Amino acid sequence: MSKSLVNKYNVAGPRYTSYPTVPYWDENTFSLDNWKMSVKKSFDESNTIDGLSLYIHLPFCESLCTFCGCHKRITKRHEVESPYITALLKEWDLYCELFVDKPVIKEIHLGGGTPTFFEPQNLKLLIDGILAKSDLAKDYEFSFEGHPNNTTVEHLQTFYDLGFRRVSFGVQDYNITVQKAINRIQPFENVERVTKQSREIGYTSISHDIIFGLPFQTEEHVIETIAKTKALLPDRIAFYSYAHVPWIKGTGQRGYDESNLPTPEIKRKQYEHGKLELAKAGYHEIGMDHFGLKSDSLYEAMETGKLHRNFMGYTASKTQLMIGLGVSSIGDSWYGFGQNIKDIKTYYKALDEDCIPVYRGHILNDEDLKIRQHILNIMCKFKTSWGEDDFFFTTLGGVLPKLEEFKTDGLIEVEDGVLLVTEKGRPFVRNVCMAFDVLLQAKKPNTQLFSMTI
Repeated sequence: MSKSLVNKYNVAGPRYTSYPTVPYWDENTFSLDNWKMSVKKSFDESNTIDGLSLYIHLPFCESLCTFCGCHKRITKRHEVESPYITALLKEWDLYCELFVDKPVIKEIHLGGGTPTFFEPQNLKLLIDGILAKSDLAKDYEFSFEGHPNNTTVEHLQTFYDLGFRRVSFGVQDYNITVQKAINRIQPFENVERVTKQSREIGYTSISHDIIFGLPFQTEEHVIETIAKTKALLPDRIAFYSYAHVPWIKGTGQRGYDESNLPTPEIKRKQYEHGKLELAKAGYHEIGMDHFGLKSDSLYEAMETGKLHRNFMGYTASKTQLMIGLGVSSIGDSWYGFGQNIKDIKTYYKALDEDCIPVYRGHILNDEDLKIRQHILNIMCKFKTSWGEDDFFFTTLGGVLPKLEEFKTDGLIEVEDGVLLVTEKGRPFVRNVCMAFDVLLQAKKPNTQLFSMTI
């Protein structure tokens, strides 16, 4: 990739796990009542067809990883587990009260924070409580994020017995200098242990997360990390750019100076060389920053055109309705987004008052829905089209001129109302989506809201 293209397109931009993106939600027209109406509408339309997805946020961590931009709560007090499990089940009860029929669950994902902060018996109480009021879809998929340092064989066996078959382990980088900088000391032996234990128990999809662009990280560090990862041959790999967003409260990303971060050109080399090494090992690029073996469900979803993207990232299990449980979780009814309260005491208080703890969101209008579909198409299929009335939107005339420069640079091809992102253009897919983001184009922020695209 040319240095000129990197410099030209390395701007702040969304990762497009939603459209509109969170900073452009219209909170003035949003209310808890219209959020609940959108959830009920989506449930009635899709429950018996696709079922629904649950994202459950478990925010507790024993130590702060300074690369992390997620919402978390640092504590070593494990007595926080039981009250939080009780709150999650109360929140699920409040959603179930909205539904006429029994919910059919297609997907559950536990994220964090550190889900394996919780004792296995408490995690069993949580999942048993969720499933007690639900039916399971035939092709359901349960997954969780595990920290290699504290994921035990008891965790793995408990989750497996509950129906979990996919697990994701955060690796980031194996170099000790990088690990010290991000406060994540994690030996290869720990990752090797949990990966092998997962296979022995019977997990069918094991994923590793690797990050490039971390402080003090070099190309050699990335290549070394991928070499060790290849030796374990996980089914799926998320290989993505470190998002430096220290302005977001609570990230802890001010533990090192920005001068310690690789330049955009070096970051791009880290990615390109890493991508080449993954290809040699039999991994195929899936969407943006994801790679999988041909045997993994994410690869199959890409090949069959069923790949989907939401606040959980890329998924092979698309559902119209995704409910978020726990502090800071975001739900997606397709017609709207709703985010939960971030402060845990306020979250508990809302539940004590029998109130679904959503505090902000956005209800999509017809224009939003059409643009959302175009951005999803680009992020998941690297193509979209607007020749048919169902996909035409009124502000398309303002989008088309913004695509011309991408065409000139060979990043996209456009013909007869069909846009195709070229192989050369795939690293710039976020930039292409930004051309469709009419809310971002109409009101560009005065301060940086997003991480850099390259």
